[in-house]
Amino acid sequence: MGFVPSDMSLTSPAFANGDAIPVRHTGEGEDVSPPLDWHNPPAGTRGYALVCHDPDAPLVSPNGTYGFVHWVLYNIPGDALGMEEGSAAHTAGINDMQNRGYNGPMPPEGHGLHQYYFWLLALDQPTDLPPGLTLWQLLERIEPHVIGMNRLVGTYQRG
Repeated sequence: MGFVPSDMSLTSPAFANGDAIPVRHTGEGEDVSPPLDWHNPPAGTRGYALVCHDPDAPLVSPNGTYGFVHWVLYNIPGDALGMEEGSAAHTAGINDMQNRGYNGPMPPEGHGLHQYYFWLLALDQPTDLPPGLTLWQLLERIEPHVIGMNRLVGTYQRG
């Protein structure tokens, strides 16, 4: 299984790893996805998938999952090295707000600081998956093809 961090790096010009996500990229702001860059993909990378997940969200599902999925994106070609802010490129899945695309951080008021994990998964083959997959549907299809991954963590707290 390829769910092991790799030497691939994921960064954003909007915020550093461990720093606050600008309001512009949250549900309290313009709610546009942040720009992202990645470097040093594993040898043999032919595609990518991207997920943003808030493990601090106070939600637990009967099947044992937890947190809140803010973004599911896939069918990203292997020669891509990033995405522009607010990009509509690639194929959007369904997030936990039941929307396609990005819905940024907006934790419950008074809930404190949340961490948002932007996970980039490198795949050993390109994908041509249909739009509208949930995180779990996506992972079921790509898991055998994940050859590396890494994350960028941003934080946000409602004022």
